[in-house]
Amino acid sequence: MRPSAGPAPLPPARELFDVPEGIAYFNTASLAPTLRAGLAAGRAALEWRAQPWRIRAADWFTAAERRRELFAALIGATADDVALVPATSYGMAVAAANLTAAAGSRVLVLADEYPSGIYTWWRFAEATGARLLTVRRQPGQSWTEAVLAAVDARVAVVSVPQVHWTDGALLDLDAIAAAARSAGAALVVDASQSAGAMPLDVGSLRPDFLVTVGYKWLLGPFGLGYLYVAPARQEGRPLEENWIQRRGAEDFARLVDYRSDYAPGARRFDVGQRTAFELTPMAVAALEQLTQWTVARVAATLATVTDRIAAAAGTRGLSVTAPRGPHMLGLTVPGDLQKRLAKALEEAGVFTGPRGSAIRVSPHLHTTDQDVTQLLTALDSFLETA
Repeated sequence: MRPSAGPAPLPPARELFDVPEGIAYFNTASLAPTLRAGLAAGRAALEWRAQPWRIRAADWFTAAERRRELFAALIGATADDVALVPATSYGMAVAAANLTAAAGSRVLVLADEYPSGIYTWWRFAEATGARLLTVRRQPGQSWTEAVLAAVDARVAVVSVPQVHWTDGALLDLDAIAAAARSAGAALVVDASQSAGAMPLDVGSLRPDFLVTVGYKWLLGPFGLGYLYVAPARQEGRPLEENWIQRRGAEDFARLVDYRSDYAPGARRFDVGQRTAFELTPMAVAALEQLTQWTVARVAATLATVTDRIAAAAGTRGLSVTAPRGPHMLGLTVPGDLQKRLAKALEEAGVFTGPRGSAIRVSPHLHTTDQDVTQLLTALDSFLETA
């Protein structure tokens, strides 16, 4: 159990989400339910976009910059440190395009990591002559211990998440960052399963790159993600050359006066069409709500839910990965039962995510005590007949 000291949990917030009674949704780690405020913002944005004569030149920039600023504040960065990207794969590709590795060096990744990162580093290894070093845990070993044991002077890039995507198993990023710096390795963090649900301070962590999608724990729409780029990396080469990433792009009348200089900071890495008139207001509404809640209090709230589930799983003879993040957990069941259990839960109105060898359970502030009871009741029914 976690110590009682720390941020106070938030009050129930089911009414802020469009989740009906009888639905116990525990799959935020796959796709978060949309906030009602986000739905309202999206509807208004669609109506606005339907009448393009209402859109002014400044509107191509203001909401996107607001989105950039809000996300930056959540991770302890400045707006200049953040690029607006469409997906984890895009952010990973930016990182790979701006890192180097000697032939024979290593790129450290975790076993069973999310595919987007793995495929990026496959291509990077082909181009540089480096090779992937896939870290696996030994029995009784944490991911942090496994990574620290593998980092040495041969490692050029350390690419890790804050929690493992399949079951929420925790990594001590501070310790891993220190080891990477000591070895002279670049640090790339996939925070898609933690940004917005766990405190994260890039000022102290100092990664080279950190990427996250926006549709999971940031509660935003699909297709709008974020890439933190360390100040020392912000003079790098973007994946694409588009008009809006250039300095002075706000002056539409002079866009034909082509310029070689980019907008300041990490904006050179922004994807084209970053404005996303229809979606950006939804992301802003979600980030404003997270800012109001604070990530620390979101984490404290979700910890009370996952701790209860973990304790109940233990009494039923099910193992739960430890240490883990406060916001998600994996229930380990025999492989032949996993798909059957996931189906049985769904038939009972309980939605989880079978990933790897676990049934991944990932609540959010829409989750109620009744939802937890519904999950445990369905789990008991399945175990009695399995």
